[in-house]
Amino acid sequence: MPDAATAGRRGAASVEYLALAGIIGLLMVIAIAALVASPPRRGSRELGEMLARRIACPPRYPVPCGRNPLALAYGFPLGKLVRHLAPEPAAVGGELPVDFRYCRRPSCAAPGDQPGLTASNRRVTAFTSVDDRRRAGGPVRIRYWLYRPGLPWERIERTAGQGEIAAASGIRLNLEDDPALVPLETLPGRDHYTFPRAEQPAWQWSIPPQPAD
Repeated sequence: MPDAATAGRRGAASVEYLALAGIIGLLMVIAIAALVASPPRRGSRELGEMLARRIACPPRYPVPCGRNPLALAYGFPLGKLVRHLAPEPAAVGGELPVDFRYCRRPSCAAPGDQPGLTASNRRVTAFTSVDDRRRAGGPVRIRYWLYRPGLPWERIERTAGQGEIAAASGIRLNLEDDPALVPLETLPGRDHYTFPRAEQPAWQWSIPPQPAD
């Protein structure tokens, strides 16, 4: 059974905790009042937004913060061209094209009600590769590779010149654009993924890597 001295110390400690909580609450009220009276300046807001982006960036590894994967792989002029000429993927055999890293079953590639998404909320995706022959006086060849689980890969090819590059220069690259485009040139371990014989991609071991900037 606690003696009177122990009970007194506990009582004093409780009073101290209440006083500390009161001081913290008062400081919060003062901070809120100061925020209302003087909203954060533009520099403070930009700093907060930058910190938020930095916190959100690690899940997108290996794409560096603020860099669109198309621009990272091909530079902005060709990256915009790849987006500009991207086909509108259609369902084949009841399947939309998806990212093979996250979907390997026909059930997760089934069409959904929302544009750009399958019924299981997988993003409609096309993989890309670029053959730039402009230095030799040739065109830019873009290949879009579409994966549907259990089916052969579909390849869609576009050929473009300076006119098409100029026409695409005004667009803006966004990570939310549909379909999602994944450059094979910068896809880590692309040649070491295993596929069933029916799904073996023609691009494997044929695309030279492009080092990131």
